Amino acid sequence: MHVNLKHRNKIRLLTVLFFKNNFCRYVKTRIFVHSLYIYASNQTTKIVEDKAGIVLSDKAKPRGKYPHLKIAGPFIFVSGTSSRRADNTFEGVEVDEMGTTNLDIRNQTKAVIENIRSILQSVGADLENIVDLTTFLVNMNDFGGYNEVYGQYFDYTGPTRTTVAVHQLPHPHLLIEIKVTALLPK
Repeated sequence: MHVNLKHRNKIRLLTVLFFKNNFCRYVKTRIFVHSLYIYASNQTTKIVEDKAGIVLSDKAKPRGKYPHLKIAGPFIFVSGTSSRRADNTFEGVEVDEMGTTNLDIRNQTKAVIENIRSILQSVGADLENIVDLTTFLVNMNDFGGYNEVYGQYFDYTGPTRTTVAVHQLPHPHLLIEIKVTALLPK
């Protein structure tokens, strides 16, 4: 193919500009990622020295040796939380006189989110401080009910979210468990 000199120079100029712009983006991205790495490593070092896990006496006792929450630098990590009350009963669970169990995903979801709110409030934070949320559902057929209640608390400006199906949770009455990461308020 024959390309005249004028077009060849334009092609060279565009090629140089393209690579220059992409290289600058690459360098800026690398610098940003490196600065995040340095920040995170500094914060992690502080937490090991500063903060222990926190077990709250007004919440259901964890079923293992782990805290309700842990503070690491500017972050609050809330362990997987269910609808279990401090007296070990469950919100969203009804058992009739015949022993038939009715499990309600909407009531359980609301109770879980309210439990998380209470845990966050114990360290001066609230739901608006959540930056990431992971939900574990025993049955993805419950996603609609869960999502409906979730939407009453959060919108598109809320936390990032991951929802996964799990085979089971620590008690047969549990349909849902949520863990969150939040920022400590300034």
